[in-house]
Amino acid sequence: MSDATARVDAWLWAVRIYKTRSLATAACRAGHVRVGGEKAKAAQPVRPGDEVRVRINGFDKILVVRQTISKRVGAALVAASVDDQTPPPPPRELTAFVPTRDRGAGRPTKRDRRNIEKLRGRYDDFEGA
Repeated sequence: MSDATARVDAWLWAVRIYKTRSLATAACRAGHVRVGGEKAKAAQPVRPGDEVRVRINGFDKILVVRQTISKRVGAALVAASVDDQTPPPPPRELTAFVPTRDRGAGRPTKRDRRNIEKLRGRYDDFEGA
């Protein structure tokens, strides 16, 4: 079960970061996985002590390899195989509010679009409306 090294995509799948190994491989191809600060290919080996950063939903998850596994195992063994050093997310009060339109409201009018752009700060030279 524990080898000296394991493929990074197989390890990410085994410690349940990704639901399938093909998703882990696709994340490596897209550049969302870094081992030791460098972008990792799917077949790159990981060893105990390596730091693996995975970008999921716009946030980095920082993992330290404790034990290399390449097959799915029970949750207790997963906890022994990975050390999650991801900082806690910022409180909701500090995150930016993203305005959303009501479902079914239809396409924004030109005035709505200008107001949205003004709110986002992208339409600085607009004088009217």
